[in-house]
Amino acid sequence: MYDFNFTRSDFPDGFLFGCATSSYQIEGHQFGGAGLTHWDSFAATPGNVVRAENGALACDHYHRFEEDLDLAAAAGFDCYRFSTSWARVLPDGIGSPNAEGLDFYDRLTDAMLERGLKPCATLYHWELPQPLADLGGWRNREIGNWFAEFTDVIMSRIGDRMYSVAPINEPWCVGWLSHFLGHHAPGLRDIRATARAMHHVLLAHGRAIEVMRGLGMSNLGAVFNFEWAEPVDQNPEALAAAETYDAIYNRFFLGGAFKGAYPQAALKGLEPHLPTGWQDDFETITQPVDWCGLNYYTRKVIGPDAGPWPHYAELDGPFPKTQMGWEIYPDGLYHFLTRTAQEYTGDLPLIVTENGMANPDVLQDGAVHDEARIAYVEAHLARVRRAISEGVPVEGYFLWSLLDNYEWALGYEKRFGLVHVDFDTLTRTPKSSYEALMRALAN
Repeated sequence: MYDFNFTRSDFPDGFLFGCATSSYQIEGHQFGGAGLTHWDSFAATPGNVVRAENGALACDHYHRFEEDLDLAAAAGFDCYRFSTSWARVLPDGIGSPNAEGLDFYDRLTDAMLERGLKPCATLYHWELPQPLADLGGWRNREIGNWFAEFTDVIMSRIGDRMYSVAPINEPWCVGWLSHFLGHHAPGLRDIRATARAMHHVLLAHGRAIEVMRGLGMSNLGAVFNFEWAEPVDQNPEALAAAETYDAIYNRFFLGGAFKGAYPQAALKGLEPHLPTGWQDDFETITQPVDWCGLNYYTRKVIGPDAGPWPHYAELDGPFPKTQMGWEIYPDGLYHFLTRTAQEYTGDLPLIVTENGMANPDVLQDGAVHDEARIAYVEAHLARVRRAISEGVPVEGYFLWSLLDNYEWALGYEKRFGLVHVDFDTLTRTPKSSYEALMRALAN
């Protein structure tokens, strides 16, 4: 038996432990009257997703949520971070709500509360209703108003029972990964679309915060993803390349939300493509939040690239890698917690809203031995404790993910879960990491 090298008592009183999931990755989008999303279209296009897999069935959480929440509660988690599907609630993106969709999130919320789990909602985790994608999606400035309407509909129904809410998961993925690199829906490679999507995702965030404040809600946050940018050497070209990567990936969204400004190294390439009057939107974008969430998995080694802007290349690093090919670099989490507090958020509570690893887990004799995941989590939580000991206001840690699930463009082959899912039978089997965590959190 392998145990974690920490227990709950190693963290401050009130420190929250949680697990995270997202709607399209686990629910089963074919059920309950949900509308078509741009992920369904993206996955149906050959070459975009491994084996053209989609979220139609996923983990069938739509029918099995009570079993899944039993697992989250039995593990000893305080919180359950989930996301709401825009297209499940509003199949056309705007207009008439889907009663079945609202009822589902109603039941899901009550089921969390019945098990003593604090409901921590994310409004949007990447599954844009296809009718809005047809109108330009994140490129269209109107998306701020569309998202505000969705926020009002779903939170008028369940907002009274939420412990916390963040509008949008990982703006970098919504903007850059999806519109510049083309790896996620809508699969564009267009710098003008990218600049607009990156700006409008922050505008939509601000509009959602305004709506929820208007509903009388509190404990509202913003969730960003981070990758530590390490220059391959100390030459000026490599340093400049890493600065640009850092500006686009990490500082653009933090700067917009907390400083009302974008970093110059990102504007160098994006400013000509931003919408007219973009500077006037910061009053909305900088709506005060109550906490900041950090999703952290890895770092990238960055070198210069002679091609067009952004003039950087991702290079192979020397550290062990996860099943995703991502370097394991726990120090990056410590660096981001300290830097975010020092440069952006001050005394605002910080939450590690996602951290975890994909591992080639195999079910053998009814068990999954994932000691690599235990070591990964231990190392990252050690950096969280270090940051806390130095006065950084870290107040929670959420593991990604409760279940093996649909890993977007990588289909079902990358396993991040504490619980193994057989995607043929949908049988759930807690892994060694789950059992070890249950012991650590019970202590």
